[in-house]
Amino acid sequence: MTAKRRAIARLALAEVLAMSLWFAATSVLPQLRAAFAMSALQEAALSSGVALGFVLGTLVSAVLGLADRLDPRRLFAICAVVAALANAASTLLAPTSAAAIVLRLVVGVCCAGIYPVGMKLAAGWAAGDMGWLVGILVGALTLGSASSFLVSAFGGLDWRLPLLGASLAALVAAWLVAGFPLGPNRAPAPRFRPGMALLAWRTRSLRLANFGYFGHMWELYAMWAWVGVFLDASFRAYDAALAGTAWARLATFAVIGMGAAGSLFGGWFADRWGRTRLTILALLTSGGCALAAGFLLGAPPVLVVALCLVWGFAVVADSAQFSASVMELADPALVGTMVTVQTCAGFLLTIVAIHVLPEVVAGAGWPAAFGLLAVGPLLGAVAMWRLRRHPDSVRIAGGRR
Repeated sequence: MTAKRRAIARLALAEVLAMSLWFAATSVLPQLRAAFAMSALQEAALSSGVALGFVLGTLVSAVLGLADRLDPRRLFAICAVVAALANAASTLLAPTSAAAIVLRLVVGVCCAGIYPVGMKLAAGWAAGDMGWLVGILVGALTLGSASSFLVSAFGGLDWRLPLLGASLAALVAAWLVAGFPLGPNRAPAPRFRPGMALLAWRTRSLRLANFGYFGHMWELYAMWAWVGVFLDASFRAYDAALAGTAWARLATFAVIGMGAAGSLFGGWFADRWGRTRLTILALLTSGGCALAAGFLLGAPPVLVVALCLVWGFAVVADSAQFSASVMELADPALVGTMVTVQTCAGFLLTIVAIHVLPEVVAGAGWPAAFGLLAVGPLLGAVAMWRLRRHPDSVRIAGGRR
């Protein structure tokens, strides 16, 4: 195995382990409902609290240029350790308490030093395969996010155990990344310049790539956060005997985990056949699945899960390619900052979508809720089609737009 493959494999494993923290609390919601009297707002806060913390963390990082000015390995490792401790501390509190939500915010803030920083580390090894390398990282993130659902699917586990397992995984991730070898493409740390993060909006090609990402993010995390609830409701509507069983959680793990395969495929396809071509195809496919899924509520579980597996594949297939596009279009010395700006704004949208979706479900049903999610991919596809026609697009994927 070459030094590059060893480095990327190490980084991917670190990403899987560290990002298991993201949905650690969301994955045990069934157990929490049984043990505590939780409102819908409190349940949503456990999911969106991490996203809000991530937005705050990425905002600070982008303004100060931390991802480019600090040693990314040290930043990743410190954030993983702090997030692990905060996540473990939440097992000592009632999940309905304000302090528990604050700890979820801390986890999210720390994830701002894990996810975008991991992509910067991967980009340091890129040599005509940016989409593939970043796709590996996003695939690892997807598996890490799905892993908590797999652990919680085994009945009889105390709700604290999946959380403690995620914290232990994050500590191992910190150890792995501390010794990660930097790639040959790392640019010198830039001097701090106030307003450098604004280049993400002032440069038209970067702006279009970001708009494509925003359409994608409007759908992605809301789908991840609530697809398990949808599957449980659908299974229950089909056969009441399926209510409360592990099947919905196992299906949720499979649907979210399917995104890892989608991300790897997307990276391979984009580097060879075109980055904007792949994103447009994936956006339209995932949006179409969103439109169809709500109408299958109560249909045979095999049919519902099959559609959701396609959805889970497509909804992540393009995820890495928006970041890859930004890294190819940006000043090499500001790659970390530009990716951080992108993820900051994108995750801010997810907070809105995560909270809006259950309200729409309660008022108008799943077809309307998932139809609302489909608006994002449609607008994102329009933005990427416009980027494809922009002169700067020749810099994307070595000219394979």
